[in-house]
Amino acid sequence: MEDKVTVIGELMNNSYGRARKAWKKRDIEGYKHLAKLQSELGASYLTLNTDGTQKLAVKLEEMLEFLQELIPAIQEVTRTPISFDNPHLDFHTEAVKHYDRNKCDGRPILNSISVSRHDIDGMIAIAAKHEMNVIVMASECFKADGRIGAAESVDDVLGVTRHFVKMLNQADIDNDRIIVDPGLAPIASDTQGIINLCLDSIRAIRADADLKGVHISVGLSNFAIGTPKHLRIPLERAFLALATEAGMDWVLANPEKNTEPMASDEELVQQLIAILEEGRPIDGESTEDAGFRQLDELMELWADDE
Repeated sequence: MEDKVTVIGELMNNSYGRARKAWKKRDIEGYKHLAKLQSELGASYLTLNTDGTQKLAVKLEEMLEFLQELIPAIQEVTRTPISFDNPHLDFHTEAVKHYDRNKCDGRPILNSISVSRHDIDGMIAIAAKHEMNVIVMASECFKADGRIGAAESVDDVLGVTRHFVKMLNQADIDNDRIIVDPGLAPIASDTQGIINLCLDSIRAIRADADLKGVHISVGLSNFAIGTPKHLRIPLERAFLALATEAGMDWVLANPEKNTEPMASDEELVQQLIAILEEGRPIDGESTEDAGFRQLDELMELWADDE
């Protein structure tokens, strides 16, 4: 693994105010500014997510109509490849029609496939035909009774990762074109050990010979949601230090703020280690019992910082 983390810039996502404003106005120049800004800050890929959020309703037809104008405009100002982020096959089918591979340095990304997606075979076929990298969401899996649910153990994460890696390999998409996202919860509401599961899963993927060469990423901005505003970026960078030490080599993040891991000997990194250790069940505790102890320890960090 390289020391430098590969960054997927996430600012062209309607979860961010500037992107949401650009979408509402269909402001091509606004998107071009965000694309150029992130490229200049060193992002290796640029997320394009025009889907709806809790604050914004968006129809698939609206997205498809805008792509034919938006994608060429982004490619006018940067050669950084785009990561197309949408659960619909139609979105990816339309996106590749307007994407010029001669105007980018590297493969675009199809984000993402998961067990809950429709048309998985179609998505893999698009990725194979257009030589795209693929993000695999390993945070949900098939349960023993055939249901789809959240991954609750390292074995769950490994199982769904192996499942999709095998499918992608059969489509001639090699491991080094696969990015696995084991899932990351906000630390302020993590009472189920999701953050420890994420870190443990990263280590397990790195230790699995059959998964050699795959990349690992998370959506970093999820981590500090609900924490005091002044602590959010430091906490994200502290987690990034732990995740990269575990073996994560990519990250979906805001290149303006949080793409540089904090030094491992920084006090906040050590405090975060201690907080997460409290979230591991002991002496017959439930996961939830340990999770609330983890939250108590997190609250102590806030109190100490005031």
